[in-house]
Amino acid sequence: MTTKRCFPPVVDPHTRVLVLGSLPGEVSLAQSQYYAHKQNRFWHLMGDVLGVDLVSLDYDSRLATLRRHRVGLWDVVAEARREGSLDSSIRDHQGNDLIGLIATLPKLRAIAFNGGTAAKIGEKALAGHGDPHAIVKLPSSSPAYTLAYAQKLIAWQALREWLA
Repeated sequence: MTTKRCFPPVVDPHTRVLVLGSLPGEVSLAQSQYYAHKQNRFWHLMGDVLGVDLVSLDYDSRLATLRRHRVGLWDVVAEARREGSLDSSIRDHQGNDLIGLIATLPKLRAIAFNGGTAAKIGEKALAGHGDPHAIVKLPSSSPAYTLAYAQKLIAWQALREWLA
């Protein structure tokens, strides 16, 4: 198994919602872009939440649009051994310093976990911290999680509450 590492966080002092994934998949790592796999629905879901066509934008413009709408991105896993892209294949992970990052975000109102693995690892990392932020568990945007897009979108639209 090879060791995979996450990307730096995409945040600024105005971030209100922090969306945390688990660890970038193979396509994302190869392209050095969050959610680069064409079948991952992250950019579609966030675009529908924000009312912006993120899919048609280049990557840098996508990130800039997220920041403009006060949405941040990162992963709960800093590095891990994993073959392929499935979360179930993550082994020997080291977590990111979520508490440290959160401390730098004065306007943060909600932490959203993109999928069950991100929620499991992230909630454990935040346990005992007494974090006053809302915690939102979202259905994974990954194509491996086969819930219909419309059902995923209903859950993801809850993010609007903290972005208004």
